[in-house]
Amino acid sequence: QVQLVESGGGLVQPGGSLRLSCVASGFTFSNYAMGWFRQAPGQEREFVSAINWGGGTTVYASSVKGRFTISRDNAKNTVYLQTNSLKPEDTAVYYCAASRHFFSRTDSQYEYWGQGTQVTVSS
Repeated sequence: QVQLVESGGGLVQPGGSLRLSCVASGFTFSNYAMGWFRQAPGQEREFVSAINWGGGTTVYASSVKGRFTISRDNAKNTVYLQTNSLKPEDTAVYYCAASRHFFSRTDSQYEYWGQGTQVTVSS
């Protein structure tokens, strides 16, 4: 069956870094655009970043641009999110998602979702 499994979250001090990973199985990973979204307590889920099927095109939310980097390794069925210069406002559950037909910022256009990994930025 389809699975997306995130890892790499944790507690980090402001200014620190984390590398999030999402391993996919059960579908042809290279045929899917991949996205990262996040949801903080009491807030709606928001777009963070996306990468197209081959990895040559990326897009970022303005709040993370210049600090976060998305990448993918189709041989390993894995998408990554390198998060640098973390701020307390980056605290959220981070989700990866897969979209067969869209390279999009819109969560409704993603078919498959992981269970999320918690990122907490605090001193």
